[in-house]
Amino acid sequence: MRKRIQHFLLILHQENYSRLLVVILFMIIASGLALSFLEPGMSLVNGLWWSVVTLTTVGYGDISPTTVGGRIVAIIIMFFGIGLLGMLSGNLATIMISKRIRENKGMGTIDFEGHIILCEWNHRSRAVLKEMRGDPATKDTPIVLIADIDEKPIDDPNLFFVGGAVNEDTLQKGNLEKAATIVILGDDGLEPTARDAKVVLTTLTIETLCPEVYSVVELVDRSNEQHCRRANADEIIIGSELSSHLLASAARDHGISTIVSELLSSRYGNDLFLIPLPEKLIGKNFLDGLVIMKKEDQATLLGVQKGVKGELITNPDAGYVFSRDDYLIIISQKRTQGS
Repeated sequence: MRKRIQHFLLILHQENYSRLLVVILFMIIASGLALSFLEPGMSLVNGLWWSVVTLTTVGYGDISPTTVGGRIVAIIIMFFGIGLLGMLSGNLATIMISKRIRENKGMGTIDFEGHIILCEWNHRSRAVLKEMRGDPATKDTPIVLIADIDEKPIDDPNLFFVGGAVNEDTLQKGNLEKAATIVILGDDGLEPTARDAKVVLTTLTIETLCPEVYSVVELVDRSNEQHCRRANADEIIIGSELSSHLLASAARDHGISTIVSELLSSRYGNDLFLIPLPEKLIGKNFLDGLVIMKKEDQATLLGVQKGVKGELITNPDAGYVFSRDDYLIIISQKRTQGS
């Protein structure tokens, strides 16, 4: 909030609106002093109050000048005050409208932290955004879209747009250093090889600028995965393989695509969640954890991740013993901490 006020005051100074504010303040003080001097029994406080009420055209009528000099002062305030306030309100409206236009055109700079950055805009970007907004955990999370399009594509108050190709400049405008996660999607305007090459280059740029941010990368061809690994991508998704695997599974086991779609969507049914290991499961084995999570949290335990970015183990042995740093992969109606 403090930064926003400082930014607003800076804009006022840059646009020379501070001079107008000084003139208005001077008129209020000067007319208040004049009225307290000219009107019998009028205090300075009442004179200033009358100046503000008259200048803003409120006109309560609780104080009114009775002398000729006081009425002359009132006439001056009435004529010049309306013009000055009109100029001020018009200039402030111009600032707000210009700021909104700049934001919609992607010309602004992001100053918050803990946000998600989404690179490129296509039908998959829209689907990713829709899923995030359907999940209570990310429903109100600020998301910054960096894309080479003309203006902000959808009306979402928590979606912030930075226009231009994904490069060092736009990433800095999107406040990459303070972001929690960045999702790098392919450019549909390119053929598959060039598209993956651009993704790898973007990933390398991001990991060079800010290796702490968690990067999720979309590729078309698995042969390019090794290049993304060398660029230190945290998570790589081969979009074409997911689709083909799902199609093959549906052809073999009818209806399985419905189950997978439900688990992958946060908008309906059960979801997949990754949660920290609950205290009650530390030192227990996988079979005990499976029973406890089902009985107490109505959650089905699928696997374990060893640490924040560690190895994923699906369907571990029944005797696998949980350690404090483990994370659980569960199926549940809602995200549970299982405390």
